[in-house]
Amino acid sequence: MAERVQQPPAKRLCCRPGYNTNCRQGQRAGGALCGGSGAAQGGSSKTHSPESLLDISARKVAEKWPFQRVEERFERIPEPVQRRIVYWSFPRSEREICMYSSFNTGGEESGTSGENSDETRLPFRRGIALLESGCVDNVLQVGFHLSGTVTEPATASEPELVCSVSVSFDRCKITAVTCGCGNKDIFYCAHVVALALYRVRKPEQVKLHLPISETLFQMNRDQLQKFVQYLITVHHTEVLPTAQKLADEILSTNSEINQVHGAPDPTAGASVDDENCWHLDEEQVQEQVKLFLSQGGYHGSGKQLNLLFSKVREMLKMRDSNGARMLTLITEQFMGDPRLALWRQQGTTMTDKYRQLWDELGALWMCIVLNPHCKSEQKAVWLRQLRRWNSVDVCPWEDGNHGNELPNLTHALPHELLLKGMTSVTNMEGWVGHPLDPIGTLFSTLMETGRVEEDGGNPHLFPAQHFLDDGQSFVALAVETALIGLGQQRVMPDGLYAQEKVCRNEEQLLAKLQEVELDDTLVKIFRKQAVFLLEAGPYSGLGELLYRESVPMHTFAKYLFSSLLPHDAPLAYKIALRAMRLPVLESTAPSGDLSRPHHIVSVVHNRYPRWFTLSHIESQQCELASTMLTAAKGDGRKLETVLESIQKNIHSSSHIFKLAQDAFKIATLMDSLPDITLLKVSLELGLQVMRMTLSTLNWRRREMVRWLVTCATEVGVYALDSIMQSWFTLFTPTEATSIVATTVMSNTTIVRLHLDCHQQENLASSARTLALQCAMKDPQNCALSALTLCEKDHIAFETAYQIVLDAAATGMSYTQLFTIARYMEHRGYPMRAYKLATLAMTHLNLSYNQDTHPAINDVLWACALSHSLGKNELAAVIPLVVKSVKCATVLSDILRRCTLTTPGMVALHSRRNSGKLMSLDKAPLRQLLDATIGAYINTTHSRLTHISPRHYSEFIEFLSKARETFLMAHDGHIQFTQFIDNLKQIYKGKKKLMMLVRERFG
Repeated sequence: MAERVQQPPAKRLCCRPGYNTNCRQGQRAGGALCGGSGAAQGGSSKTHSPESLLDISARKVAEKWPFQRVEERFERIPEPVQRRIVYWSFPRSEREICMYSSFNTGGEESGTSGENSDETRLPFRRGIALLESGCVDNVLQVGFHLSGTVTEPATASEPELVCSVSVSFDRCKITAVTCGCGNKDIFYCAHVVALALYRVRKPEQVKLHLPISETLFQMNRDQLQKFVQYLITVHHTEVLPTAQKLADEILSTNSEINQVHGAPDPTAGASVDDENCWHLDEEQVQEQVKLFLSQGGYHGSGKQLNLLFSKVREMLKMRDSNGARMLTLITEQFMGDPRLALWRQQGTTMTDKYRQLWDELGALWMCIVLNPHCKSEQKAVWLRQLRRWNSVDVCPWEDGNHGNELPNLTHALPHELLLKGMTSVTNMEGWVGHPLDPIGTLFSTLMETGRVEEDGGNPHLFPAQHFLDDGQSFVALAVETALIGLGQQRVMPDGLYAQEKVCRNEEQLLAKLQEVELDDTLVKIFRKQAVFLLEAGPYSGLGELLYRESVPMHTFAKYLFSSLLPHDAPLAYKIALRAMRLPVLESTAPSGDLSRPHHIVSVVHNRYPRWFTLSHIESQQCELASTMLTAAKGDGRKLETVLESIQKNIHSSSHIFKLAQDAFKIATLMDSLPDITLLKVSLELGLQVMRMTLSTLNWRRREMVRWLVTCATEVGVYALDSIMQSWFTLFTPTEATSIVATTVMSNTTIVRLHLDCHQQENLASSARTLALQCAMKDPQNCALSALTLCEKDHIAFETAYQIVLDAAATGMSYTQLFTIARYMEHRGYPMRAYKLATLAMTHLNLSYNQDTHPAINDVLWACALSHSLGKNELAAVIPLVVKSVKCATVLSDILRRCTLTTPGMVALHSRRNSGKLMSLDKAPLRQLLDATIGAYINTTHSRLTHISPRHYSEFIEFLSKARETFLMAHDGHIQFTQFIDNLKQIYKGKKKLMMLVRERFG
């Protein structure tokens, strides 16, 4: 038997068992342009005549049917029909091509603007540029296969590149791409884009042939033999070995190739079993996600992962099946991240950046499992996949910890999503009042429970909505029915989507209720329902609004509060404050768990993800509290009660900050005088936020600090003094000096508060005390601010300066010391500046190749300052320079500056100088000259160790600068000659370089 041949890639096997040559009389084997044959060409037609029935039907078939189904359905397919199906099978919209070739498509078509530098580098934009520049050529469509060449023009650094591109397509989707450029990326390269857009925009210029198998069917034996021999002759070096192996197998009667009916055809379109989806390079997705994860969020990898998540979201928005496919590949890499096992072993939490990525991953999976447009078979596959991931030991906990008390991330999904199999519901009438047995996936539950779709699981809500729609005739009945429905104890339906529908129905009902004007009858109904809710036990009535997992509980309470407030304010506040207390209960929850206080996460079952339940409920709680603050304006006792409730029951710093801002806005409305009581509530909430976020990272922290100072300013001078007295419990040292104290001492604050001189001095004294305390605690970041704040007080300024000197030896960097030294010179303290500059020099170390180091300007400034003060100061600083700086060009720059003017010429008028230039043959310049010459010698040898020919000319210029320095010495000419001779001897192997040295220096 002949050796088995690897089959070439092809969609399916093609054959014509009932082929009849008589049926094909008059059919052409040659090609025709895509837009040919007199039928209208849709968008490419120049006229406005109606589309032919052939084009309409062919387009619909091309969109929905794989071509194999067409062939199996009809024994004979006329060639014009085949041509139109093949023609319409190519994608017609550029939107998907754009989505698969760029990150930020924005859903726009290709003709839109976006000419910034980032967009022009995207493959899609580059592809358009190649197309519009006429770089696409030799475009040929054979069946469901498009090929062509794309020429990348030559640039200053790259030669011209001609890429052979091929694209396979099926049902208006590109299913495979290859390009000779060797692109390794998730997205299509610019050459593929250019070819695809050529076919979309210029279909009439593309020569179209039927699948190659159709052409071969029309050939007789002699034609087939000639075809094969010519093909082998043209490409004999590539295909001859393969051709011989195939011939051997075909001639062997027992070979596998002879057991298969038909032969593969890569141009024949899709088979019935082929999945119809756009081409996605799975291997590249996995490789790039793995690479980004290995970088740990650095080098922009976090941004790249978020861009991939955005791409998944974009695919889901367009109902592209690759969205879930791509997310699965990403999740597999996340689950395989070795850091998960390490964190679990160590019992530590994942980083904030990594946690945010996992949150985004979970949110995207939530979008997928809730997708109502997906087939149940695909949902079952996803659910099995989620269950498999959930069983992995390293699957991260919900909040990023690896302890034993917290639920797993996938546990946050509905329980039925993680179950396998499907059963039917037999008793539909009793479903709403009783928990369901596990019956499979969420969506099968929804399909089999039509009652949920109609009334959201609550028999009171549906008729109430209809009564309200009927106008005033049934308003009282409607309101009472709605309130009973919203406040009753009931069992929520199983399934996340069904529960979300319940919540959505309730929110719509509340919106309708708010449009109803309350009369005496309706007010009585409200009172009756409110009293019922208040008198019910802690796990029924209003409490059930929490335990039934209905999200709008505080929205309902806010509505009751607003409705009852004008008619029965005490009852309104009772109902609202009762709702505020629900998230944290001192008594036991229905679960019976007595082990710890029952936070919201404990009492709400894990049916919703943590990020939805806690955040959403606290957000509604925040809205309720804001409504109460607005209503209580001007009433000190009520404000104090509401404040106490907020501080006790809301645990999110961002929500408390929002309430503080709301209270501030309400208290300082433009059309009335500020409400000082409400301002104090706002300030108290702001102080609570400062304490909560002091030791945690919060990206809004700086905004919060600035706002608090503004709020304290509105309250009065005593509030500002108070926050400065207790700064260490509210602010970091940097915040206290750079924001708080600086703002307090600004002219704007003085004018705003109309302070007299005595008040100004008291406030300034507190600010200076704060500044000195911060400088003692964190001299690196606060010393300069402390000096600035203490400028007008001699004793405080001296104290701050002493703090700097004490910290200079160990606690401060040369950058900080140089900055403070320059400040001292600017303030008129040159000797102090000199002292700090010399201290900074002791921390500095510039190596021979650091000629662009940012500290060079500071070194030059320090030397200029010393030179201006006099010979003694210069003599003291030069040894420090020689010790700290090994860079020859920097040393030579300092040397030249010191020889241009006399030391002390620009010093204070009280100092005297000799008026003579310093000698290079005497200290201290002699020491600097010797160090500079030595640095040039050492640098030369270092550069010659790894020099390449392209750096030869630069090296010769470097030696020229070295010669200038050598010649500053009295025997410099001799030294330099000896130096060059040594180079010629040591590096005589570098013949070309030494020839250049001899040409320049002899």
